[in-house]
Amino acid sequence: MARYTGAVCKLCRREGMKLFLKGERCNTTKCSFETKSYAPGQHGQTNRRRPSNYGLQLREKQKIKRIYGVLENQFRLYFASAASEKGVTGTNLMKKLESRLDNVVYRLGFASSRNMGRQLVSHRHFLVNGKIVDIPSFQCKPGDVIQVRDNSKKLKAIHESMKRIRGEHDLPWLILDKAKMQGIFIQVPERDQMGIDVNEQLVVELYSK
Repeated sequence: MARYTGAVCKLCRREGMKLFLKGERCNTTKCSFETKSYAPGQHGQTNRRRPSNYGLQLREKQKIKRIYGVLENQFRLYFASAASEKGVTGTNLMKKLESRLDNVVYRLGFASSRNMGRQLVSHRHFLVNGKIVDIPSFQCKPGDVIQVRDNSKKLKAIHESMKRIRGEHDLPWLILDKAKMQGIFIQVPERDQMGIDVNEQLVVELYSK
């Protein structure tokens, strides 16, 4: 399955919520979800059928995949790994997704969206513990230091993104040093610290069939 390259605003409309796939644009009046909050397509405004349980579970899986920019096979591997560990499977799944390097780069404010974070990581703009890491799915561990490479510290895209952060960084599982353009992954976040409005238990039910 190839990565989706179409209009990302349609994905938000399909899921019935803002997925914040375009960064700051999603917080402005230019966001198409503000004017077209109905589903895309010819019957988007008229199709009001109540979804089945399977439909609800599938939509929730699609939301999570699209928020984190993960493909189907990747998502299945994450789920299998989460199910094999102790604890609540759904929570384990979300923790693995939040620990991805592209997500951490976004959370630290170096990228305005997860998609941009994935691109910046792939283009080798970041170091993890002093070494270049160009794998967006790299799993960060407590104590990892993520920093912008010296050659990339003047990159306009990163500076524009960091302007979003005013005052102190407010995520308790990350420490950001804006002057040094580096952050520390203190711990894997708890579910209530993620601020992601999805019901991952529906995904567990979907894969348990």
